[in-house]
Amino acid sequence: MLDSFYIYDHVKEALKEDIGFGDITTDSLANETDYLKGALNTRSNGILCGCDVFKMVFAILSNDIKIKFHFKDGDRISKGDKIADIEGPAKYILTGERVALNYIQRMSGIATETKKYQEAIGAYSAKIVDTRKTTPNFRAFEKYAVKIGGGSLHRFNLSDCAMIKDNHIRLAGSITRAVSLLKNNISHAHKIEVECDTLEQVEEALKSNVDIIMLDNMDINTMKKACQLINHKAIVEASGNVNLDTVNSIASCGVDIISSSAIVAKAPTLDLALDV
Repeated sequence: MLDSFYIYDHVKEALKEDIGFGDITTDSLANETDYLKGALNTRSNGILCGCDVFKMVFAILSNDIKIKFHFKDGDRISKGDKIADIEGPAKYILTGERVALNYIQRMSGIATETKKYQEAIGAYSAKIVDTRKTTPNFRAFEKYAVKIGGGSLHRFNLSDCAMIKDNHIRLAGSITRAVSLLKNNISHAHKIEVECDTLEQVEEALKSNVDIIMLDNMDINTMKKACQLINHKAIVEASGNVNLDTVNSIASCGVDIISSSAIVAKAPTLDLALDV
């Protein structure tokens, strides 16, 4: 979950960026007594995400703005639904509108895209997970949206889990040596994951007793052979060429995790609007 203090700090910086030295349009048109009533409406079907962040934008600007949500994070919303009612000083509603929408549209878009992928997996037990391909300084919000959309989370940052990728293997000289060096340096609490492009690398990773084996850009037949070879001795992650058309076939191979940057990086924003 997103802690309120984290949301507050992030939203405050976003407002500073957007308002600058003042909203010259609204400040010229609205006075302190002007009052607005409006509604947050959706023009698209999807999964709602970011209610608390939306509310925080206006809470920072004014204590007099009242917002009542009719849905909560994770709810399915349909085109035409009224998501929330909002009322309060016109000056602050208009000033905060864009920032509030930026958060909730982006987060709802990610939650919606994630839900599509998890549902496309169907009856298979695989979980769709995110990657570190996120917007700088927006990762916590994007990962929260993935979770709300029914997905699972990969490592949050570089200190969470040791992941040996192709360039690390080249640097160390082999998977075996890379794993050995890691085990001599990291905490017992950290897992080790190895990215494998071939069945030979899978065999080497197994001999090194790693925790997670990533099958990177393997075709379906090779992936099935890799899963049989691993035989539950490690968590199996599939990555590469993951999209809505391929995710079910990948899941059918017997992998535990399917990681994809698409659920975040390629997610369209959900079409929401603040109508007054």
